[in-house]
Amino acid sequence: MTQRVLTAAFGDYPHTAELPPSDLLRFDRASVKPISKAFAPMVRELRYDVSEMAIATFLMAKEAGVPISLLPVVMASRFQEGALLCRTDSAIAGPADLAGKRVGVRAYSQTTGMWLRGVLAERHGVAADAIAWTTFEDAHVPTFRDPPFCTRAAPGADMTAMLRDGALDAAIFGAELPDGFRPVFPDVAAAGREFQASFGFEPVNHLVVVKSELMREPALVAELQRIFGAAATTRAALAPAITLAGRWCVAQGLLSRPLTPDQVWS
Repeated sequence: MTQRVLTAAFGDYPHTAELPPSDLLRFDRASVKPISKAFAPMVRELRYDVSEMAIATFLMAKEAGVPISLLPVVMASRFQEGALLCRTDSAIAGPADLAGKRVGVRAYSQTTGMWLRGVLAERHGVAADAIAWTTFEDAHVPTFRDPPFCTRAAPGADMTAMLRDGALDAAIFGAELPDGFRPVFPDVAAAGREFQASFGFEPVNHLVVVKSELMREPALVAELQRIFGAAATTRAALAPAITLAGRWCVAQGLLSRPLTPDQVWS
């Protein structure tokens, strides 16, 4: 049997360190670090057959008509509150104090930012447009434009340096956090437990997508899910996270309307 060779981009995790062998396929895996740099080429060029992708990027790409399809495979998930940082000497005592403040985020469409803006709005009364956002990159979906309450940082500006120098009051980072700052949420662990109790899941950051044409090969799709093993889940298990992400994307201007389950899984 001839193996199919699929171009692929996904991060290095314990669950991707030793993927099981397959008689049906093998990956020609691109080295992309950080893995978020694979999202724009996948959305804009369909560069890979298989790609890790942030949930907000995926939903925005589906609405834009990009021919990618979702697999029920979770590459990365985490509670987000620890990613929102301020200076150690800041007067900010908690998330409610962010109203009227200057907050940096890599891109307005960044998934960590989407989850945190939802928490700020629904749990702490701070709507997205109550904050002066500073962004540093475009969205991965090229047709999206930042809302009017965002300002683009000057070319070459560094978010960490701006926070350290006081040009920003707070900033949202990713999985890797800079030293010398403190979380805006006074008790990050308690905030995560509150999210879990309120919504019933740990926020999903990155999933796996494929070119939609591959969905016409059920055996190949099933083999992909088998290969990803412990990261694979079910559509039903992902439904709460996808539903809430869609609702918050609409509220924040990332989507025009929520996608139906048929649209999500087409």
